Amino acid sequence: MPTDPSAFSSDLINELLRGMRLRGVDYRRIQAGPAFGLGFAAKPGHAWFHFLAVGNAVLRMEDGTTYALCAGNAVFISHGAAHQLLSDTRARAANRPSGRRAAGRRRQRGGHRNRGRRHAGHALFSGCMEFELGSLHGLGKLMPGLMLIDAGGQRYPGLVPILTTMEREVSAARIGFAGILARLADVVAAMVVRGWVECACGNASGLVAALRDPRLAGALLALHQQPGRDWTVEQLAEQCNTSRSVFAERFQLTIGMTPLRYVTEVRMRLASQWLTLERLPIEEVAQRLGYTSQAAFSRAFKRVTGNTPGLSRRLRQSAAI
Repeated sequence: MPTDPSAFSSDLINELLRGMRLRGVDYRRIQAGPAFGLGFAAKPGHAWFHFLAVGNAVLRMEDGTTYALCAGNAVFISHGAAHQLLSDTRARAANRPSGRRAAGRRRQRGGHRNRGRRHAGHALFSGCMEFELGSLHGLGKLMPGLMLIDAGGQRYPGLVPILTTMEREVSAARIGFAGILARLADVVAAMVVRGWVECACGNASGLVAALRDPRLAGALLALHQQPGRDWTVEQLAEQCNTSRSVFAERFQLTIGMTPLRYVTEVRMRLASQWLTLERLPIEEVAQRLGYTSQAAFSRAFKRVTGNTPGLSRRLRQSAAI
C-alpha cells in the first residue's frame, strides 16, 4: 500500500476514471447564424456537454446566472441541469429537440456554411449522455454542476483534436461513427474530470477534497478496491493512519454521510450495475459483495434503492426498450 499521500490520491483518481462510463451518447453539430437561442431541458442522471468551435455565446443557467463563452470554450454540466445557449443576453431560446440514443444526429439552425470567408455565425458541438461513475457514484453527487473549460488551454492538452475528430465523425456520418463517438466521449469526459481535479484550489470541498485528503483517500481507495470486505470504521481509519474519531468526523464532513453508510451505497451501486448492465445472477452479486445470503443482500438493496434486485433489473430493461 502506498505511503505517499499524493500516491493515494493518484490511485483514487485512476479508480474514478477507470470506473467512469457514458451511455446513450447523443451528439449534434449545430451551425447557427448571428442570432440564435437554444434551450436544453433538465435531464437528471445525464450530463450535458457543449463545445463552441466558432463565435461567441452566452450560457444561461436555470437560476438566471450567465457566463460569457468564446470560441474554444466548452461547458460540462454534470447533473443535467436545464440551461440555455444564446447568441447574446437578449436572444430568446427555443427548446432543443430531444431524441433518445440519437448519436451523431446532425442539425443545422439558421445560417449556412460559408466557404472561404469569415461570417458572423456560430458552430457548436453539443452532446447529452448518461454519466456513470461506477462504484464512485457517491462521490459523483458532489461534483460541481457546472464546469467551464478552456479546451485549448494547457490544462486540457489534446482535447481540441479529439473534439475536432468528433465533429468530423458527426459531419461525415461514416459507417460505425456512433460507436467511435461513444468511445471518444469517454476520453473527453475523463479529461474534463481530471483537469478539474488538478486545477481545484487548496480550499476545495466535496470530491476534490476527498481525492486530495490523505485522511480519506487511503480508506476510499481500499473500500472501492475491496467492496465485499466486512469493513469497520476502525479498519478504514487504519488505511489512513489516523484515529477512528478523526477519520469518522472528516469523512462525514467531506462526503456528507457516515463511512459505513457510504460502504453500503458503494455496494448497492455496484450491485445495480452488475444486475442491470452485466446481468449477473442475484446470488452471484450477493456473494461478490460479501453477503452471507441472497435474502440479506436483497433487504439491503431494497433499503438503499427502494426496489428489490429483481424489480430494479426489470425497470432498467424496460427503460432501455
